[in-house]
Amino acid sequence: MPGNSFGELFRVTTSGVSHGPGYVAIIDGCPPGLPLGIEDLIPDLQRRKPGQSKITTQRKEDDLPEILSGVFEGVTDGTSIGILFRNNDQRSHDYGDIKDKYRPGHADYTFDAKYGLRDYRGGGRSSARETICRVAAGSIARKLLAAQGIRVLGYVTQVGDIRFEATDPAAITLEQVESNAVRCPDPLIAEKMYALIDQVRLERDSIGG
Repeated sequence: MPGNSFGELFRVTTSGVSHGPGYVAIIDGCPPGLPLGIEDLIPDLQRRKPGQSKITTQRKEDDLPEILSGVFEGVTDGTSIGILFRNNDQRSHDYGDIKDKYRPGHADYTFDAKYGLRDYRGGGRSSARETICRVAAGSIARKLLAAQGIRVLGYVTQVGDIRFEATDPAAITLEQVESNAVRCPDPLIAEKMYALIDQVRLERDSIGG
């Protein structure tokens, strides 16, 4: 399957499926000498972790990274950084009834049409769980950029037709973003976004994300 590597100077390759043994991220292009340990990855991985509210997937995973290579005595050594995430909360039997069905809003049909087969257990390779590798790689990239005085911060600006427009994006803090489950810096707009997501969820539908 092509398209599993991203970037040029800083390149990320991911492997794994939702109900396999786990996921692996390979990061190339990180220079030597950057202090790096799992404690640098945990904060962002905790932010991504599912099951934190009723508007996210309820799958429970430890999401603990194991750094396999590329770090020696607490600093990067200039070689490929390998990170492993083991899957623990696997209930493949939950997907038995959709083995021969395509779910709207998922990659079931497109995956089958392109490759002639698909892993129906939680989406297989197209599962959103793959993003755990991207988050870990992003944590490393963020640390590299911070050393150059560059700050990276993301937040939700729109859900459905509910929008948040920042008057001064540079003034927004991580604390504001993390103050609610939607991760919109404005608490009043975040409340409306949450209500909309919950309403759509109760209607057994989705509104992106």
